[in-house]
Amino acid sequence: MTNRFRLVIIGGGVAGLALATRLGNTLGRSGKLEITLVDKGFSHVWKPMLHCFAAGTARNENDRITFVSHAAAHGFRFCYGEIAQLDRANRRITLAPLTEENNQLLLEERHLDYDAVVFAIGSRANDFGTPGVVEHCMFLDNVVEANNFNERFRHAIIQAYGRGTPLDIAIVGGGATGVQLAAELHKALDIGSLYNFTPVTPEMRVTLLEAGPRILPAFPENVSQAAQKQLEELNIQVRTSTMVSGADEQGFILKDGTRVNAQFRVWAAGVKAPDVTRNMDGLECQRGGQLTVQPNLQSTVDEHIFAVGDCSFIKDAPLAPTAQVARQQAHHLARYLPGYIFNKKPVPDFRFRNKGAIVALGDYNGWGAFADGKTFGGGFLHGLSARLGHMALYRQHQFELYGPVRGAIACFTDWLDGFVRPPVRMD
Repeated sequence: MTNRFRLVIIGGGVAGLALATRLGNTLGRSGKLEITLVDKGFSHVWKPMLHCFAAGTARNENDRITFVSHAAAHGFRFCYGEIAQLDRANRRITLAPLTEENNQLLLEERHLDYDAVVFAIGSRANDFGTPGVVEHCMFLDNVVEANNFNERFRHAIIQAYGRGTPLDIAIVGGGATGVQLAAELHKALDIGSLYNFTPVTPEMRVTLLEAGPRILPAFPENVSQAAQKQLEELNIQVRTSTMVSGADEQGFILKDGTRVNAQFRVWAAGVKAPDVTRNMDGLECQRGGQLTVQPNLQSTVDEHIFAVGDCSFIKDAPLAPTAQVARQQAHHLARYLPGYIFNKKPVPDFRFRNKGAIVALGDYNGWGAFADGKTFGGGFLHGLSARLGHMALYRQHQFELYGPVRGAIACFTDWLDGFVRPPVRMD
């Protein structure tokens, strides 16, 4: 039996793992705080890299951080499972039963008691109830879905090479995920063609569908225009102001009654919180399922509950669901939760410091936008700076979690691996 304060962090994404790591290093190792990280997977990957894993241009075996070993090294515990229920009166979390692929029960439901809990369960694409999307489309919200996509993509490429037939891919959503995935798939085929499966590289026809008037709406208009021009130079068809009303086994049905047929149908539009947030014992949430929090990231109805990242919605001052926001919110709680836990000090309001954003289209081009609206990138050399900036953000994430020594080793290992393995996944 322990009298230590019990902090449970639900979700091991950018925010959850950063918070667990920082508090584990400062308070978990010394035994002052009992920290438990809960996640339905066994490893962490940087979500902005999922499109690379899906295309096979990055191998996530090198980019995963295993929760068990990371927890042991940084002073917190890891619990494998998915939250099913919250009992706020008794401060108890119920984890759903675990089943094998054949639906055989592996582990009964379990319970975790807490003194405070932080929700960091991220988000997923929002199908907005569009008929057929769930049944007939692929999503890229986690590493499992990215791996499933990559396996099917590789099989389809083999068929296309063998039969000499084109491969049709349609992506709904002109945000960063959809735009970068379109370019990365083209890059994968470019690299794959160097391995000479057959004398003729098959045609890959990619269509990007965006409901709004332009792609990359979070970026300035000049970046949207330049990105669209670059995609079109890669023979990727970009269709803006195009509403999708349904999906089936052959493709997408558009609002005007026309169709876009595609063997691969990807849904990368909209953002919503996981459905489980709607059943959290009366916690206030938004239409998209995000938990409503005060400016200090504390629940509007329960002082013992916090929410960060994509699954949270700051009342009267909402922020975009980005890794940058999630990371800063994790740092905020890591700084001020100890005062709340040990001295009953209120957590001050969170203030976001916008450091801009970067979008990279494979090895073809890239752009960045600063908080004041100024942009950089475009063209080979300037685009190179933006692409390197995108990679630097990923390396920063690695160094933050691993520390300087292990972070440097991870970078060196990735660099060395490039000399051993092909630059695109072939197996």
